[in-house]
Amino acid sequence: MVRRGEPKIEAAGLHNVRMNTPQATPLAGLRVIEMGQLIAGPFAGKTLGDFGAEVIKIEPPGAGDPLRNWRLLRHGTSVWWQVQSRNKRSLALDLRAAEGQDIARRLIAEADVLIENFKPGTLEGWGLAPERLQALNPGLIVLRISGYGQTGPYRDRPGFGVVGEAMGGLRHLTAEPGRVPVRVGVSIGDTLAALHGVIGVLLALHHRTAHGGAGQVIDVALHEAVFNCMESLIPEYSAFGAVREPAGSALPGIAPSNAYPCQDGWVLVAGNGDSIFKRLMTAIGRDDLGAAPDLADNAGRVARVAEIDTAIGQWTQQRSVQAVLDALTAARVPAGKVYTARDIAEDPHYQARDMLLAQTTRDGDTLTVPGIVPKLSATPGGVRASAPHLGEDTDAVLRELGLSAGQIAALRQRGIVQ
Repeated sequence: MVRRGEPKIEAAGLHNVRMNTPQATPLAGLRVIEMGQLIAGPFAGKTLGDFGAEVIKIEPPGAGDPLRNWRLLRHGTSVWWQVQSRNKRSLALDLRAAEGQDIARRLIAEADVLIENFKPGTLEGWGLAPERLQALNPGLIVLRISGYGQTGPYRDRPGFGVVGEAMGGLRHLTAEPGRVPVRVGVSIGDTLAALHGVIGVLLALHHRTAHGGAGQVIDVALHEAVFNCMESLIPEYSAFGAVREPAGSALPGIAPSNAYPCQDGWVLVAGNGDSIFKRLMTAIGRDDLGAAPDLADNAGRVARVAEIDTAIGQWTQQRSVQAVLDALTAARVPAGKVYTARDIAEDPHYQARDMLLAQTTRDGDTLTVPGIVPKLSATPGGVRASAPHLGEDTDAVLRELGLSAGQIAALRQRGIVQ
């Protein structure tokens, strides 16, 4: 098992960001090679990097990771990139070339974790099959994220997050009844796959450390990560033949829990606990419903959910969002408004919990970025470095492998590195 000190990354102009010592980060000394691109693999690398792992991101020379150019750009680079690639080093290396593959093998031979989210068979085509890499480094943990997994009849199909969300059962439910299934608004399938991958990495690391086990391969399929979060979808089908259908903003089978109109927006109310329901009915002036014997439990409320929703909606639509929130907070009823990006950026609770960090990019801009999740009391995560330019760490990483300046220059001239 490889153990090192804190990676040689300089913090590039961070403001109001927790700066951790090597002893304060739980994954200090862990070396991760990230070959993924776009969302799933890089989000896994980001999460490990946030907690102290040294993450060396391998990108193709020229364009680099396509995420650099996704959504809104500043100075030609996506602001999303600034979040996804913080705490990483960038090595621009052509993995399609034999010399690039040889350099990758040398890096992986000294690594703890390899992350990739290519189509199954890509690593094998480059001579980087996990079994060959583990022959060089028996403790290596390989995280493989793909649309359908490394096995099964669909393994060779291309699969992005939206396809995984659909196959996992989520897309069918994210709609108003009878309307087109809609996207949840972010690439949730990719992120769920990444988080399941991180769980797998941590499990494999514990096995390796606590039990003296060898490294292993972690196989995460996008649709399976989504499916793992689908609650009672399949047990209900198995037991009753019930196919859960879209329910819009409501929580099917649990009442009352819905979005309700106000004079200036929408409010979400979760009054589905037995005692909470009674307090909610008192707050809206409907003690008759709160005292009704058949509404004392969830089953009874589900049977009369339309009536209950109407009563709540009639009360909320006569008030502003803030007035509704004030009244329900006083009544100890869970409720919240629908936050926009502006709401989040101005919210004092986000600020108090360090969830809005001011980070200076390598181009000198100050950017607000999300904070670190989860929050550890003794070994918190942190932002040690802002996202790198393409190939910014190529020379340093190659020098650490023992390559001379002349060898690096020759590789650069042949287009193997940038």
